[in-house]
Amino acid sequence: MATAIVSDLHLGTVSGGDVTRRPEIRQRLLEALAAADRVVLLGDALELRERPSAEVLELARPLLEGLGEVTESKQLVIVPGNHDHELVAPALEAARLDGATTLPGEGTFDPAHGPLAARVAALMPRTEVVLAYPGIRLREDVYATHGHYLDLHLTVPRMECVLASAIARFTGVRMSEGPAIDTHEAALSPLYAFAHSVVQGSPAGAVTKGGDLSRSVWQRSSPDGGRDLAGLALGRVAIPAAVAAINAAGLGPFRADISGIELRRAGLRAMAAVVAATGVHADHVIFGHTHRAGPLDGDVEGWWLPGGTRLTNTGSWLYEAVFVDGSGPENPYWPGTVTWLGETGPPGQVGVLADVDLP
Repeated sequence: MATAIVSDLHLGTVSGGDVTRRPEIRQRLLEALAAADRVVLLGDALELRERPSAEVLELARPLLEGLGEVTESKQLVIVPGNHDHELVAPALEAARLDGATTLPGEGTFDPAHGPLAARVAALMPRTEVVLAYPGIRLREDVYATHGHYLDLHLTVPRMECVLASAIARFTGVRMSEGPAIDTHEAALSPLYAFAHSVVQGSPAGAVTKGGDLSRSVWQRSSPDGGRDLAGLALGRVAIPAAVAAINAAGLGPFRADISGIELRRAGLRAMAAVVAATGVHADHVIFGHTHRAGPLDGDVEGWWLPGGTRLTNTGSWLYEAVFVDGSGPENPYWPGTVTWLGETGPPGQVGVLADVDLP
């Protein structure tokens, strides 16, 4: 069975960076996926933090209906992430009401459990649509998850990570106590629910301002971001002071280093912590979330874990000018990666947009 894995489409984003809304890009993706026996959307397929759900579904309709055509009589697995957690939230609540005391690491759910997931599945009526959360075993030796649990282990002081740490501290959640899936959900799901509910009745983009702020700070203060005088002040004075204050409040430990190299290293360290905490045993763990594909040529550090597990990041289909910064397909944040998994062997990656000139 040939499995194609795509992560972080972010369909419906206000910025317009969700490149598959462009017909020619959408067609490229659909043509690439047509050869697969099974397709996996590995989180953040929908951008539910920037627009009401009805608007997002309308914007996502062309791609979802196209997916329904190329996956007819096949299986489409949707693994929700942090930006589309609402797809699975009702199913998780139903499981708890039915007596589930802990959440499994490889749970599958009927989309009919939630109105939003049911609407998505209805756009692909001849496809077997399955919800899987927080991850799915695609092969005996391969586990796939969006990767948003790493935010609780990330040492880069992104807004969402700080807020998640604050929720964990306020609620008394301890990562070392209780089933790992449940403790991660307890700290993170309130943030996801808040973000989704607020935007349903708020101006578009209301819940993304914190993320935009994080990106703006990174761009101005990072050694990779072309700093001006104000950026130098941020990098040398303001950020270290702010991080020290956050750590003093018990929300860390965070580090003041926000360089591109540290973003990659910190993401891999955090994902390694998730694998250890949740007890995942697999030769390969596939994740997304950080939008940085890998391992790429020359990547060594952090992708192989002490127990022998190899990490693979699916990249994204979101054009983020802050990270791409006018560069081309050689940039590891360049959108358009499809990860392929065969009957045997390691995951492979194809840059579907490697020859496309994006704005």
